Amino acid sequence: MNTDTSNKNILPNVGIYKKGELNLLEILGMIDIIYSSGKDGAVTTYVGVARNISREGKAVSYVEIEAYEENANIEISRICSEVAEKYDLSFVGIWHLTGRFVPGEPIVLVVVSGKRRAAVFEGIREAIERYKTEPAIFKKEVYIDGTHKWIEEKH
Repeated sequence: MNTDTSNKNILPNVGIYKKGELNLLEILGMIDIIYSSGKDGAVTTYVGVARNISREGKAVSYVEIEAYEENANIEISRICSEVAEKYDLSFVGIWHLTGRFVPGEPIVLVVVSGKRRAAVFEGIREAIERYKTEPAIFKKEVYIDGTHKWIEEKH
């Protein structure tokens, strides 16, 4: 969510991208654009990464992420706007990838910037919890033993 017309506009739009279309670590390297004006006192980031062990302790071979992109893009944009407004933040961005990810690969990036650290921490926590449950994004873990499980995210 851009709340002004500064250099933030060179960042890609928030939303869903296929693996390979967007490099989350490159965006992470560009976040100085968000706070370099000096008007914000805090910026925080979250990088969600494919794990090698499931919640149940099974070894993960890879994670498959799918999305109903039209819905997910609308919902992610709405989440960013609502969180920014609720906590008086200058920027909230969520970029989520789809495709196949081996353990250790980044899947999602969340960036939040604002005047005060307390609001930034509250905002990023809410943005993370909401992107996990509101957009039509689906995650399947495929295990080393050949079995798989669709993961339902819960708060």
